[in-house]
Amino acid sequence: MIEREISPCVKAVFKKYPLVTITGPRQSGKTTLVKHLFKEKPYVNLEQLENREFAKSDPRGFLRPLQEGAVMDEIQRVPELLSDIQALVDERPKNGMFVLTGSAQFELMRGISQSLAGRTALLKLLPFSLTELSGRVSFPGGTGEMMHKGFYPRVYDQDLDPARAYADYFETYIERDLRQIVAVKNLTAFQRFARLCAGRIGQIVNLSGLGSDAGVSHTTAREWLTLLEASFVVFLLEPYHANIRKRLVRSPKIYFYDVGLAAYLLGIESRAHLEHHPLRGNLFENMVLMEFLKYRFNRGLGNNLSFFRDRSGHEIDILYAVADKFLAVEVKSGQTVVGDFFKGFPPFENAFKGRTLGKALVYGGERRQTRSGIRITDVRGIKTLLDDFA
Repeated sequence: MIEREISPCVKAVFKKYPLVTITGPRQSGKTTLVKHLFKEKPYVNLEQLENREFAKSDPRGFLRPLQEGAVMDEIQRVPELLSDIQALVDERPKNGMFVLTGSAQFELMRGISQSLAGRTALLKLLPFSLTELSGRVSFPGGTGEMMHKGFYPRVYDQDLDPARAYADYFETYIERDLRQIVAVKNLTAFQRFARLCAGRIGQIVNLSGLGSDAGVSHTTAREWLTLLEASFVVFLLEPYHANIRKRLVRSPKIYFYDVGLAAYLLGIESRAHLEHHPLRGNLFENMVLMEFLKYRFNRGLGNNLSFFRDRSGHEIDILYAVADKFLAVEVKSGQTVVGDFFKGFPPFENAFKGRTLGKALVYGGERRQTRSGIRITDVRGIKTLLDDFA
């Protein structure tokens, strides 16, 4: 088993709360993680029909043999169980009782906010980070191979062909998970919509354009984008808009929680397809952004990321907030550093006077250096970069 970075955080907060709830994309490794960390706890999988029907029909009877706590997988399948878990932990006020997992964040969070607010620590587990794979998996094909394979554990555990694995993943999501969340009548249009989202990676969300290209209304496009976000398929990076909001765009940029799934939706079936793909740079940016997000989530921290773009089109790809200051990060897939990579920094510094924590460039090469006060690193050096600015 590849040790997950989030493990120390999970064990630490379990000692401080009656419950720990771990959400994240399906197949990101939640079940493997909780089974490994809590071997002493009874394990209940609510995906299993027998368990699910028992929990729904007789929640108190279902919980009776679990008075000392348990690991409950895919709790969003029986959200009504949360109120009975609340009653149980209130009757037996002690920490370290239940571990809950779920892969539909909006539905699950609604139930938690109603029943378990203040009683559970909330953590998110995303697919593997490069730090977790370091020393265990080699990528002889460089960043192109990373983007093609993505980071879902099953691809590595079973040595699967990425194109086949992500095709199965997406079909399972469409046929099972999506229908559990909401009824989508036109599945073909929804699949087309998801592929159109992949074609807009790293771009400002334009719901009217997305809807028009998918053949659905603006309202439906908004609903479908919310579904993709709720089920940990797409991630929306918000623009920074505090004191200087009048100069900035208001709409988020769209990315995917896993670059391998995005590559599949773009029709990329091999690493060779990535070499000259027009969206190669966008996919690289997606991969880098997710490494920043994984760094935060694996330490039990929230999303502190945004992007900067002013009305003149000057842009910084990632703003990493630390207190009231920002690490400004540009992302370029090129393997050779050129002066044009740095053009976004002066407009950023002018807009954020006195609030620049540092400047960094993550690029497709391998050499790490500092140039004119700008940290330059490859994608494997992101953890070191963020450790230094923590």
